[in-house]
Order: sequence, then C-alpha cells, then structure tokens
Amino acid sequence: MRRVAKLSAACLATAALALSATACGKTSSDDASSSSSGGAKGGIKIGLAYDVGGRGDRSFNDSAARGADKAEKQFGGSIKELTAKTSDTEADREQRLQDLADAGYNPIVAVGYAYAPSVQKIAAKYPKTSFGIVDSVVDGKNVDSITFTEEQSSYLAGVAAALKTKKDHIGFIGGVDNPLIKKFQAGYVQGVHDTNPKVKVDVQYLSHGQDTSGFSSPDKGQQAAQGMLDNGADVIYAAAGSSGTGAIEAVNSVKGAWAIGVDSDQYNIPGMEKYKSSILTSAVKNVDVGVFDFIQSVKNGKPLAGNNVYSLAKGGVSLATSGGFLKDIQPKLDAAKQKIVDGKIKVKTTP
Repeated sequence: MRRVAKLSAACLATAALALSATACGKTSSDDASSSSSGGAKGGIKIGLAYDVGGRGDRSFNDSAARGADKAEKQFGGSIKELTAKTSDTEADREQRLQDLADAGYNPIVAVGYAYAPSVQKIAAKYPKTSFGIVDSVVDGKNVDSITFTEEQSSYLAGVAAALKTKKDHIGFIGGVDNPLIKKFQAGYVQGVHDTNPKVKVDVQYLSHGQDTSGFSSPDKGQQAAQGMLDNGADVIYAAAGSSGTGAIEAVNSVKGAWAIGVDSDQYNIPGMEKYKSSILTSAVKNVDVGVFDFIQSVKNGKPLAGNNVYSLAKGGVSLATSGGFLKDIQPKLDAAKQKIVDGKIKVKTTP
C-alpha cells in the first residue's frame, strides 16, 4: 500500500535524507513531498525530481508520476519524490540530485529541461547511478535523455482547431517563452495554416527567460485565455503546465468555445470533470511511457542511455479522442497523422 506524506521543514532537518529544493517548479523543503512503499524483494528505489507544479499538475508532471507509479507497482520498491520552486538555484538542483544519489536511489529521474546542467554534473560524479532526464539531451554514459516530438501532436491539435473554429480565430498560450514550448507553438500554427490559411492565431507567453512561473500559475493562464476569448478566439491551446487548467476554466465559461489540453489527456484527469464538455482534445505527450521504459531498463540491468526520442510514429505523442468531439473530423486527422508518419509532412520545431 502506498503512502504519501508531506514533509515539513522541521521533519526534513532530522530526516536521514536531507532533501533540499527541486528544480523547475514548486519547491524547497517545505513543498517537498515524499512517498514510499514497501516493495517486494528485489524492488528498486526510484528518485523523482519534479518540474514546476509537481505531482497533481494534471499535465506534464502527472504523466511522469504515472510512469513511476506503474514501475513501483510492477517491480516493488519505493519512490522518493520532490517538487521544485520557481526560485530554485542551480545549486539547489545539484544538491537535490546528489542527496538522492547518496541515499542510494537508482534510477533518478529529473522531470524537466531545467535539470540539464545539474544532471550533466551530478551524473558524472555518480557513474554507477542511472539518471534520466525528460525534455532535454544530456551527454553521459549513465544518462537517458527522454525526449518527444511535441511539434507533431501539436500539429494535429492545430488541424483540429482549424476545423472546429467557427470564427477563424484561435489562440495559443505558452507557459514559458523557450525553445521547448516554441516547438508546441510551431507545430500548432503550422497545422492550423496547412488546414486553413485564413485562421488567425493569437500567441501569448506567460513568463520569459529564467522565470518559470508560467508553468505553475493557473490565474495567469485564466487571464490570458480570457483576453483571447474577449478578442474573438473560440479555440485555445495552452502548453503551460498547471497554468493550462486556468485557461481551460476560462474557456469553459464561454458557450461554444473549445480548449485543447496538453501532455496528459486532460478530459480524463481527476479534478477536471466540470470542464470536460469544453475540452475538445489534448496533445498528449506520453512521458509516463518514457519514464517507465527507463526504470524498467535499470531494473533489468541494461540501463537505457543516449537520446531516446518518442515520436508520433512510435506512439510517444498523440491526439486524444476522449469525449468523442473529434468524430466528425477524425478522417482528416488520421490523414494528417499518416502524412507525418510517412514523412510527407515535415513539422517545424520553431515558429
């Protein structure tokens, strides 16, 4: 049976594993959460360092959590998980990974691109520990870089948006203005304009540079979406972590408007039930598959390493069909998907 407990700063001070803050999201010892379960003999100790928002973001981090949960259930063992703050420094990230390695966690999964420099440094210090990093490529014999073709699923989301808009006016909300989220924007806009060049696409980012608050501010997502709706948009795609839930909430308040979820199939996410009628689809990124594959490889004694890319052709990304709202346009979506898989459509990674 799994138990999840919040650790206060005082608890952390006396804990055997002095876990400091994490990286791309919510963190510091006060926000760190620890979970463990008694595993069967031969179980493994999984260390998870979450991005901004952590478990419960109903998007990116939750997908990673599902992969670790599946591994824990299948292999036994335990999970130690922490969630970052936007105020984290590089030293915080390095210390967190080092503490996990010192405590014998193996593998250690860093969820989010912000961990790249830390993984590069700490993995070199612990060559017998396997590190996985999601959404960034780190060179190391003991590092599995788990990356995705987000632009491909976003392209399909763009096709859906172009076919469903009644106003020829839609929107894209990015959490942080960086190369990763630009991939989502690029694919989405290309999919829209390949389908209907007349459709206008509003683009807004919630934060820039080193400020990662755009991934964990539902209020900012709601305000941005409301502005686009007021300006005439009727389909909005938010690639913004937990901030996207705010965008979906805003869309739900406008009759006839559609929201497009991201990373997880947000139609089926607990806590999103009251917005389901407004969630057209989600551009799914199967982080859970990549995380599970990595943990399983360590369990089997053959740790994955190098850059493992999860593409549309490999089922690494997809467009959700939950709710049945795409039935009338499914043949066109299937045709677009096949062209991407066959290489007839080259999806851009920059706007």
